[in-house]
Amino acid sequence: MLRIDILTIFPEFFGEVFDFGIIRRAKLAGIVKINVHDIREFTTDKHRMVDDRPFGGGDGMVLKAEPIFAAIENLLGTSKRNEYPVRTKVVLLSPQGRPFKQAVAREFADESERILIICGRYEGVDERVNETLVTDEISIGDYVLSGGEPAAVVLVDAIVRLLPEALGSETSAENDSFSSGLLDYPNYTRPAEFRGMKVPDVLIEGNHAEIERWRRAKALEKTKQNRKDLLEGENGEM
Repeated sequence: MLRIDILTIFPEFFGEVFDFGIIRRAKLAGIVKINVHDIREFTTDKHRMVDDRPFGGGDGMVLKAEPIFAAIENLLGTSKRNEYPVRTKVVLLSPQGRPFKQAVAREFADESERILIICGRYEGVDERVNETLVTDEISIGDYVLSGGEPAAVVLVDAIVRLLPEALGSETSAENDSFSSGLLDYPNYTRPAEFRGMKVPDVLIEGNHAEIERWRRAKALEKTKQNRKDLLEGENGEM
């Protein structure tokens, strides 16, 4: 079982978000366990302060180091990165992190037994958290969110669906966009004709070798149209 812990100052955000679809089924099947923790519970002052103004001046507030260190120590028994239990990752979500891609999701799914996700907020998190606690700093894209909570949902969804038996089919994840380095091919279902629009004949005729060739060609076509950057090294095509 993979255990995921999410550290946030807005635990209400995650109310029922993991109670649907694949994640719900994975939870019920004992494939993953997800816990959400309020960082305020690890403060020691009467006002439960989790943020303060940045040294050096500037706009906004910065999440304090103390409650995050306390949370990690409570959950892992240590705040020393080299003493974490094996196959444990502590992830900080921030715009400065390495890009989150399918390969990174696969890495986390294959190499982790426990993942702790720290949701950044405001102008960021005290850098001592990153320097001391964090094993992976991750960004889900080149844009800025109000906080790491939506990004945490993205990480959990992408990782959980790659866990063994989470999808109910061993090949489902293999056919996803990006798994082969390309976007996914077009898909169709019944009826075979809808408002004059017909499903391609090749998909109906039952020749599996032809179907695979068609899908490959369409995946290349869609990738070339929407994401040329993915085609670098793809048979020299651009």
